[in-house]
Amino acid sequence: MKYLLIITTVFAMLLPSCSDKDQSKGQQSLMEASRQELAAALEERDQLLGIVKEISVSMDQIKHLENVMTIKGTQSPENPDQRAQLLSDMGAVKEALRKRREKLMDLESRLQESTLYTDELKSAIEALRNQIDSQTKEIDGMRRQLLKANEHITTLSNEVDSLNTTVAIANQDLDAAQAVSARLENELNTCFYVVATKSQLKEHHILETGFLRKSKLLKGDFDKGFFKVGDKRELNTLDLHSGKVKIYTNHPEDSYEIGDGDKNKILNITDHEKFWSLTDYLVIQID
Repeated sequence: MKYLLIITTVFAMLLPSCSDKDQSKGQQSLMEASRQELAAALEERDQLLGIVKEISVSMDQIKHLENVMTIKGTQSPENPDQRAQLLSDMGAVKEALRKRREKLMDLESRLQESTLYTDELKSAIEALRNQIDSQTKEIDGMRRQLLKANEHITTLSNEVDSLNTTVAIANQDLDAAQAVSARLENELNTCFYVVATKSQLKEHHILETGFLRKSKLLKGDFDKGFFKVGDKRELNTLDLHSGKVKIYTNHPEDSYEIGDGDKNKILNITDHEKFWSLTDYLVIQID
């Protein structure tokens, strides 16, 4: 409403005739004025009206920018390209306002030497200047808001990147820890077993015997490569390929049983944890 009042005031002051009462006075003034003075006055009028229209355009542009920022939420679009475009648009509007203010100042300096420069016109020009200044401040405020939002978004992005890096490192550490845990668990559940004849066991220094001498098991430099490697959790049965067997290693009797197959004996481990609780080695003689 204030803006419309300014336009109405400018029109009222610059139109050559405003009422029947002033018609004769206006005609007399026009007759006294030279053609050049009349042309200059009309040009100045048109320039002033042009500035009024340009200010109207600025108002529409500012409202559009405000709507864009409001619709996008948090006073800043999420797309970096949109934010850059908004900043560019704001800069263009501010530059246009600067040029309009300069035009208004130039026009006012010329009008001050004209008979058209009345107190009413002076007030109207001042109102237009205030309108331009107000729009410039509004653009500056919007630009600060957008830049502040950009800084906040950049900070959040950096925090997200930092958190992603932290999570990635934590996942790597977790994977490494799980790998170590799995390796240790596999090592703890690794067992070694051999099913062989007495001569084979002696040949590989797994069993040492002699006349009137107690047998020694797994003493000294025995051949570890002669053993098969198994998993305590998965080794359930062993076909002993013989009808006569002797277990040399120490295993709780209630953790296993020796069963009969078609022709051979079969070792059945009934309690894995207890069976391997005393040793990781299983030595069976089959003759």
